[in-house]
Amino acid sequence: MKLDSQLLEFAKIMRTNATDAEHLMWQLLRAKRFMNLKFRRQHVIAPYIVDFYCHEIGLVIELDGSQHGTDDGKEYDAERTKFLEALDFSVVRYWNYDVLSRAEVVLEDLWWRCSELKQTSP
Repeated sequence: MKLDSQLLEFAKIMRTNATDAEHLMWQLLRAKRFMNLKFRRQHVIAPYIVDFYCHEIGLVIELDGSQHGTDDGKEYDAERTKFLEALDFSVVRYWNYDVLSRAEVVLEDLWWRCSELKQTSP
């Protein structure tokens, strides 16, 4: 399937304009620094762009700011998660605040989730 060029261009712009939390998380995940897993950032899974994606274990990581706490944000996130899970992806969400102020807690949770997925992936 050919990916929408506008979606790919938008993903590229999003990589350039990363939030502080996304930037920090990318520094922790990039170049197989975390559990020797390859992560991509602002990865297109049409019609969405996910914050981080690991193909090897089918994991999507979403970092959420305050807009995700609104009713509309929660509804959108639930639809998006349902769509991604229907494609057999595991979706994990972390608040930007937690990534920035409690990165060790986020990474510990992520380590457990990745370990579980590594055991169940082919």
